Amino acid sequence: MDKSRRKELIEAYRNRRPEMGVIALRCRETGDSFLGASRDVPADFNSARAKLELGGHPNRQLSALWERYGEDGFDFVVLETLECEDPDKDYGPDLEALRELCLAADPRAQKIWR
Repeated sequence: MDKSRRKELIEAYRNRRPEMGVIALRCRETGDSFLGASRDVPADFNSARAKLELGGHPNRQLSALWERYGEDGFDFVVLETLECEDPDKDYGPDLEALRELCLAADPRAQKIWR
């Protein structure tokens, strides 16, 4: 790959606007929801799915439900989105506040991690 193309790709990555928001993994059978604040929705869904498939997810309740019902027993949902206007800004506090609102709205929901 030539240097100008590499530089162009690096710049495009730095300026990308990731999809951010509150994600949920919902068990269809029990109605339990596990919510997370995500700075990169596709990456976090991928990460959660991989950890669950390999049996290494830190949320034991979610892992037990996954083991019982499998991937087909879950819905992967984006509950709320947050627009990324500045790629250098830390959206963590905004995402946490948005997740807390979603947790308050659903009595069967809990945090997926931390």
